[in-house]
Amino acid sequence: MYLAGVSVRRVEDISEALWGSRVSASTISDLNQKAYVHIEEWRQRPLHGKYPYVYIDGIYLKRNWGGEFENVSILVAIGVDEDGYREVIGAAEGMKEDKESWRSFLVWLKSRGLTGVKLVVGDKNLGMCEAVHEVFPKAKYQRCTVHFYRNIMSSVPKNRIREVTMMLKTIHAQENKEAARKKAKEVIEKLKEMRLNAAAKKLEDGIEETLTYMEFPSQHWLKIRTNNVIERLNREIRRRTRVVGAFPDGNSALMLVCARLRYVAGKDWGCKRYLCMKYLDEAAE
Repeated sequence: MYLAGVSVRRVEDISEALWGSRVSASTISDLNQKAYVHIEEWRQRPLHGKYPYVYIDGIYLKRNWGGEFENVSILVAIGVDEDGYREVIGAAEGMKEDKESWRSFLVWLKSRGLTGVKLVVGDKNLGMCEAVHEVFPKAKYQRCTVHFYRNIMSSVPKNRIREVTMMLKTIHAQENKEAARKKAKEVIEKLKEMRLNAAAKKLEDGIEETLTYMEFPSQHWLKIRTNNVIERLNREIRRRTRVVGAFPDGNSALMLVCARLRYVAGKDWGCKRYLCMKYLDEAAE
């Protein structure tokens, strides 16, 4: 019940209603420790085969740190294998989403057997791009277009958001990278005419990072230009961890997140083909 999303207090109440006696918090903790052994084995499992597409992101949770509650980042990676199936390939405590955290995370994935990475999809986090190019020098980086739009919208008045959003979408609706670059220049000039110079600057500085997906098969574009696949998992994690509030330590937070990831990945999510990879093979020939 606890791993499925029920609070310790509710577990105590339900057990009393069912059996006439409460299952104590210490008993739940002891049972969790036994379950965590299997979860840790799953988390540290070797990775076999190649994963051409890898999505990475971090989620912040609250933990107890020396008597004070602070944020801790859990870094998550999802890979799409050569057959087109999704798999949660990694989750680790990252403290902060800085370069060293991302580098350690990616090195850990590589040490477990992560190979064949052609594209890494993520948000514009501090040090993420540098860490990706350092650990996987042959891989290309795609900045999530949704996060990119949100970043630009932070510099746009509310009454212009819809208009600017439609303008931005025309860039990523182009048939190739050159056409997208040309459209981006037109949008930048339009934003300047609208006196949205800050938004124009963000678009000009970051547009190239959001067009990498166009170097891959067009049949994959919709699913490799955003980080939506991992954002949905993050929402499931937040739904579960919201019951806990603040964790007593980083390991308990990590284990609960991994338990949820393992559960979701073991259902239809991981059993349905996500992409038809024959198009990637044909493009490589």
